[in-house]
Amino acid sequence: MSDLFEPLKLRDVTLRNRIAVSPMCEYSSEDGFANVWHYVHLGSRAVGGAGLVLTEANAVTPDGRISPQDLGIWKDEQAEMLAAIVTFIKANGAVAGTQLAHAGRKASTAAPWLGGAPVDPSDGGWRPIHAPSAIAFTESSIVPEALSVAGIAEIVAAFAAAAGRALSAGFEVVELHGAHGYLMHEFLSPLSNTRDDAYGGSFENRTRFAREVVSAVRAVWPERLPLFVRISATDWAEGGWNLDESVELSRVFKNLGVDLVDCSSGGAVAHAKIEVGPGYQVPFAERIRREAGIATGAVGMITEAEQADAIVREGKADIVLLARELLRDPYWPLRAATELGVDVEWPAQYRRAKPAPKQVLAAR
Repeated sequence: MSDLFEPLKLRDVTLRNRIAVSPMCEYSSEDGFANVWHYVHLGSRAVGGAGLVLTEANAVTPDGRISPQDLGIWKDEQAEMLAAIVTFIKANGAVAGTQLAHAGRKASTAAPWLGGAPVDPSDGGWRPIHAPSAIAFTESSIVPEALSVAGIAEIVAAFAAAAGRALSAGFEVVELHGAHGYLMHEFLSPLSNTRDDAYGGSFENRTRFAREVVSAVRAVWPERLPLFVRISATDWAEGGWNLDESVELSRVFKNLGVDLVDCSSGGAVAHAKIEVGPGYQVPFAERIRREAGIATGAVGMITEAEQADAIVREGKADIVLLARELLRDPYWPLRAATELGVDVEWPAQYRRAKPAPKQVLAAR
């Protein structure tokens, strides 16, 4: 058995392997509702053998969407189709999770294939856009309005309410989106947060919003179910959020009831200089796991079975989260098992196509 295909128990939830579907926006919703596209997209990854299937960023408020076509969970009616998707994912052996998010100053933008520019209210966008401070992401971005303390409290409450809806839909993992320059990350980074009140300035103040969201969600999310947080471990920019702070914040998260930190990076500023390459973000997961004593997820240009197996085997992360590779091949986990010489169960409908596992592990 390869380490990649060892089960992982987090609280009362057991993943059948260490492969997770990373949250990926599909830009295919109307009014935040999931539909047949999401059913097929997410369901096929469960059929394909992933241990954990996470939805795309699920907006906790209408104005917290990245685009007008984003998934949402700000009203009870949106949970109905999500529940059907969860049922299918579970029936195919995977754990269903959702990522709760607020886009902050990066909200109301067009889908990438439409250019990603700000969307005008006449075209389905919205104003105002809210953020910690009135600083635009780029020169062509909308200048957001700085949130009031009362506005911050409303968003914290929205995260908690969304977690309750996720529970009613049957999800067994919730991940909070604190990365990629969206609202929680915007509070963390000095490059986007220049407040002079209790939510800005010091490490304690800049992490206050994140801590409040985690605590509010953990209060409604059952003890038996795991809670993840995705962070950008570094802004890749001078004067920004950094890895030392990520380690310290991860220690705080652990004490607040977070079970796993999903370690991504970047997104806070457009001028970041990111050193991209295979597994380039894995060292972040490794250091946070080692120094904060919390389970971590590694993400970023993880494409090969042996590469993913080595990350887990060498203690660099507890799970790997695949994004683009699972867009290219929804059945990557089944193929990886064959390449690693692991005999995993295939869906009954596909078993006639199952190849014999390669004999590769005995040579180790």
